[in-house]
Amino acid sequence: MTPGPAADRRTGADARGSHRRWVVTAAIVALSLPVHAQTTAPTIAKAPIDEANPLVGTAPLDRPELIGNAPPPGEPVYSGITSAGARLPHSATEAAPVNVNLDLSYPNGVPAPYNYPNPTMIGFTGGGGPSYGGRAQPMIMPVVGDWTVPPAYSQAYYDKNREIASPGYYSVFLNTFHTQVELTATRSASLMQFTYPASERSSLIVNLRRAGGEVEVVGDHTVRGIAQEDSDRERGRYFVAEFSRPFARFGTFRGLTDRPGWGIGDADVEAGRRTVSGAFAGSYLTFATRQGDKVLMRIAHGTSYADAAARLHAELPNWNFDAVHQAARGSWTALLDKVQVTGGTAKQRMLFYSTLFQSFGSPRLVAAKGETFTDRNGKLRTASYDRYGPVPFWDTGRNQIVLLQLMEPAVIQDVMRSELDMARERGYMNTSFHGDNAVFLYLGAWKRGIAFDYPAVYEYLRRNATDPKGPRGYLAEYQRQGWISDEVPAGNPSPPYAGGKAGAATTLEYAWDDAAMAEYAERLGKIDDARLFRARAANYRNVFDKSIGFVRGRTADGKWIAPFDPQEPYYNFMMKEASGWSTLWLVPQDVAGLETLLGGRARFNAKLDRFFATPYNPKGICRDCTGMVGQYVQGNQPDQHAAYLYAWSGQPWKTQALTRRILDTLYGSDFSGYGYPGMDDQGATSSWYTMSAMGFYPVDPSSDVYVLGSPLFDRVRLALGNGKTFEIVARGNSPTNVYIQSATLNGRPWTQPWFRHADIANGATLELVMGAKPNPAWGSAPGDAPPSLSGSVH
Repeated sequence: MTPGPAADRRTGADARGSHRRWVVTAAIVALSLPVHAQTTAPTIAKAPIDEANPLVGTAPLDRPELIGNAPPPGEPVYSGITSAGARLPHSATEAAPVNVNLDLSYPNGVPAPYNYPNPTMIGFTGGGGPSYGGRAQPMIMPVVGDWTVPPAYSQAYYDKNREIASPGYYSVFLNTFHTQVELTATRSASLMQFTYPASERSSLIVNLRRAGGEVEVVGDHTVRGIAQEDSDRERGRYFVAEFSRPFARFGTFRGLTDRPGWGIGDADVEAGRRTVSGAFAGSYLTFATRQGDKVLMRIAHGTSYADAAARLHAELPNWNFDAVHQAARGSWTALLDKVQVTGGTAKQRMLFYSTLFQSFGSPRLVAAKGETFTDRNGKLRTASYDRYGPVPFWDTGRNQIVLLQLMEPAVIQDVMRSELDMARERGYMNTSFHGDNAVFLYLGAWKRGIAFDYPAVYEYLRRNATDPKGPRGYLAEYQRQGWISDEVPAGNPSPPYAGGKAGAATTLEYAWDDAAMAEYAERLGKIDDARLFRARAANYRNVFDKSIGFVRGRTADGKWIAPFDPQEPYYNFMMKEASGWSTLWLVPQDVAGLETLLGGRARFNAKLDRFFATPYNPKGICRDCTGMVGQYVQGNQPDQHAAYLYAWSGQPWKTQALTRRILDTLYGSDFSGYGYPGMDDQGATSSWYTMSAMGFYPVDPSSDVYVLGSPLFDRVRLALGNGKTFEIVARGNSPTNVYIQSATLNGRPWTQPWFRHADIANGATLELVMGAKPNPAWGSAPGDAPPSLSGSVH
């Protein structure tokens, strides 16, 4: 049973009593968590690249108490939905394993190509796009003996014990076909190596997906094709695939989708035919192999056959698989070596470098400087810089872009140029999902000293924020009344109802955007705009119902929507993939203002305590809501910053305990050790782990403030993009010593549970003394709270 609103209106004594009980409970919980003992015996340190495992993020959590009440019957649990494939940082392409038959359905609603528990391999891809190979074309599958036309793929059992994944490399043994598959990649091309058994019928199946297109066999070494469906619109629909040895026999096929379910005879297959078009259009290439014979395939995509072939030969001029693998390994080594950690357990180091690896999956390269691509207006252009695809702002815009700003400022400059050019092409800045968060990228980079033409961006940021014809949904309504209403559906509006405008949550998102817009305008001297946006930044208050102490949806006439249960996950109705509990905290621009709405520090803390302690037991199912700590959902974006809010309310030790708990229990706690809470969303959930494990987090990415948590490691050395080093030293750190007792920054006493980018930009050492019990005297004074739009609240 969810406590009623009266439970929040406590006396000061009640609140203090609750506070003391929570501290004791938190300490007990922290001590009782399933932690791995610190290694005391000397160990040989691994290089960061050897710690990283791309399989992390491909498995679901499997402990019921962490999954909540998801998934619905007949569906799998949302996992990280990452890929174990071979790619370079932010690369345009990936050589990916596919063990999910995406041509039949998307089990998770997202076309991720690989799910760790699945026992059979469908094929492999060497294309690109935002979903790590899930939408890439063509599909490639080695088979020995019989095979079937897709979507009835010739699946193969594979040996988990022989599966190897490392940055830039993937290998698997297909037991069914006695064939070894190895994958590696460059920025724009993929290289695959197949080691066959002795057989006269060793084949490679190369096919387009359901929408089909055209496939052609050229000579005895090449297959090329044009996909009907724009799976990678900007990069191009054309592919060219070449083979290291001539095929002895070949043919082409297509599916006859007008005769579904016929079984035998529901496909058009013809030996020796060189061209075919239609659904699942593809070719089969047969080789006579001896035991251990290798056949290599290299593949690239482009805006034409000539463009694809040029990329292919420029990046893969020969068939030296090991050299390409080592080059990929070198690219990842250079990046992962920028963060050096010591201490922690072997599993913690593995998870850290694995999440760091996954953090660089987005944004993805569209065209390297000098390459051709198709712009947002469909025009063919040549890139004058490295052009990247859209940033998923609702996801990685909350945290990952800050990690990139710290580590890869040159990449961020090209990402910002890409987004600005896309805005020029379409007239508006890109948005993502239901927020309008591009301003976070630009303002955050500006505050971190990354050079850019920031005045040029403002025209498009402002247009997004003020033009009702633009991509901000329901903007006219938001401008007119300061909040977005929701439509009450006929019948019972309770979950799992998924329609609606997500009015309350979208209002909070826009208010957050507007706070950043106000500061952006101030920096440019646009005082009137700054005044307008600063007033709108307080619009979150318009959807806060003081009578119950929650953000809540309103009807067009302004009335509060009823019935309303804050623990129910209203998927698009009032909220966005979140409950009222999760959405309440979505005010990172003005935490002090939210404290005031909730009745001051004591009541704010009591509310946060209840949030993390109230059991999650809704009637409705939110597929995205897994990774539970009470009502908190680590597996989705809306509340991922909530554990850090105690820094504003004078109890930072609770943040320290909670972040350790989340790091320990919600990542890799499944049977495989690779499980994730919810979707990674192209690096968002990974970046949360990476930064929290280092000991700090950007609650508001448009700000230059980092809030302290509790570092997993004894020492972290982060090489900043400007060549300086930020070092965090945790003295006495251990699984039980999770609480900060005192701190110094560059030798000076430090009492704030936060710091600014300027404090570390020229290199810094933050030294923390850790202990087994909270130190309520450190970081708790009102003057030590991080900045907030409304100032501090005492």
